Amino acid sequence: MRVDGRRERLSGVTSNRDADRIASRRAARAGPAAAGLRLEAVGDLVANAVLTDGGPMLLAIDVGNTNIVFGIFDGARLGESWRLTTLPGRTSDELRVLVSRLFAEAGLDMGRVSGVVLASVVPPLTETFTRMAQDAFGVEVLAVDASNAGLRVRYQPPGDVGADRLVNGLAALDRHGEAGRPIIVVDFGTATTFDVISAAGDYVGGVICPGVEISADALFQRAARLPRVDVRRPAQAIGASTVASMQSGLYFGYVAMVDGLLARLRAELAGDGPAVGVATGGLAAAIAAETGAIDHVDPDLTLHGLRLAWTRNRGPVE
Repeated sequence: MRVDGRRERLSGVTSNRDADRIASRRAARAGPAAAGLRLEAVGDLVANAVLTDGGPMLLAIDVGNTNIVFGIFDGARLGESWRLTTLPGRTSDELRVLVSRLFAEAGLDMGRVSGVVLASVVPPLTETFTRMAQDAFGVEVLAVDASNAGLRVRYQPPGDVGADRLVNGLAALDRHGEAGRPIIVVDFGTATTFDVISAAGDYVGGVICPGVEISADALFQRAARLPRVDVRRPAQAIGASTVASMQSGLYFGYVAMVDGLLARLRAELAGDGPAVGVATGGLAAAIAAETGAIDHVDPDLTLHGLRLAWTRNRGPVE
C-alpha cells in the first residue's frame, strides 16, 4: 500500500525517492498486509540503480488536471519519478529549465532520453509539453490517444476518452490481467473514474464521478458554517464533531460509492469471469484498505501504461 510520507519540495515539485523510502519503512511497521501491498511500488522504484549504466531511457509524462507526473524508464523498469503541480500558464521554456534541474539533481544525463511519451488531459499544455520535449531532448513526442493507445475503444466517440484512462487500462491488462476476466480500473484523481476493460481486451466505457477533494472543497465553499477538512479515515462512522462528521461522510461515503459502483459494474459483466479490480491515484491505498472490492493497488499504473503505449507504437527504446 502506498503510504504518503514527508517529501522534498523543489519549486512545486515532489521528489518520490525519499518519500518511497519513508513509505516502505512505515508500511513494514504497519504489518504484513500493508507491507505486502506496498511491495509492488517499492519493487518498481528499487530500479534507481539501473539508471546509472548509460543506456537509453524513456521519459513518460502524465499531464493531469491537478498534477503532472514524470517517469524515467530503463527498459520496463521505472527508475525515477517526479510530481509537479499543474500550472496551465507555464511555458515550454520554464518546463525545460525545471526538467533540466530535476535531471541534474537526480544525476541523470538528459542525453540518454531517446523517447518521450505523453498523456495529457489539459489541452493547453499538450502542445507546451511537446515543444519542451523537442527542445530539451531533440526527439519527437508520442502523444497517446484513442488511435494509438493499443486498445480497441468501444466508447463513443472514441476521441472523448482521456489518454490517462486508456493507458491505465492498457497497463492493468498487462500487469494484472487474468484470462477470461474483465478488469475495472478505479483512478482516484481530480475526478474518480471507473474504466472497464472487457475479457477480450476492449475498452468498453466506465463511470466518472467528482473526486473526493472536489467534494470536500464543494462542502467548504457552498456551506457557510462548514470548514475545510483533510480527507482521512475517522475513528468511527458516527462523527462527534463537525470535522469528524465531514470526514466520515467524505471517507466512508467514498468507500460506499466504490463498493456500490464496483458491484453494479461486476453485475453488468456477469457473463464473463469475475472482474479484477485495480486502483490507482492518490487515495487508492486508503480506500482499498477499507474495502474488499479492490484486488490490486498500483500507484504507478499510468506511467507503466505510457511505457506500454510507446513500445506498441515505436518498439523498445534504443
